[in-house]
Amino acid sequence: MALDATDVRILSELQEDGSLSNVELARRVSLSPSPCLVRVKALENEGVIQRYVALADPKALGLGLNVFISVSLKEQSKAALAEFERRIAEHDEVMECYLMSGDSDYLLRVAVADIGALERFILEQLSPIPGLEKIRSSFALKQVRYKTALPLHAA
Repeated sequence: MALDATDVRILSELQEDGSLSNVELARRVSLSPSPCLVRVKALENEGVIQRYVALADPKALGLGLNVFISVSLKEQSKAALAEFERRIAEHDEVMECYLMSGDSDYLLRVAVADIGALERFILEQLSPIPGLEKIRSSFALKQVRYKTALPLHAA
């Protein structure tokens, strides 16, 4: 789907605040409500807008430790990768999981309460996954930048 300048403005506003009413969104992008709603529905139907979420503060929920975990598997067969991905998707602590190029096979971002919770996650949840060769953890000391809005450009 090619995005025009109005679509980009709509997406920009919704990425900033997904709870905007259609009337307020239309006002902000200089459209009347009906055409604005038609555009939003088209963006949803085309999969440009995947879903609407509320972003919670991890610290307010007692999840003060952000950890990046590199995982290497013993073998990189299609079946081994699929099994790891299936198993890792079962754990709520795993916020993000990427198949990587380079030294490790996967990079995980995990949100946990503290070192004890991390230890339990690694020993009880991660380590039992079959086919693991190496697990390396790095702690985020400070979050310098975090955003959810993607960069937008009109076609």
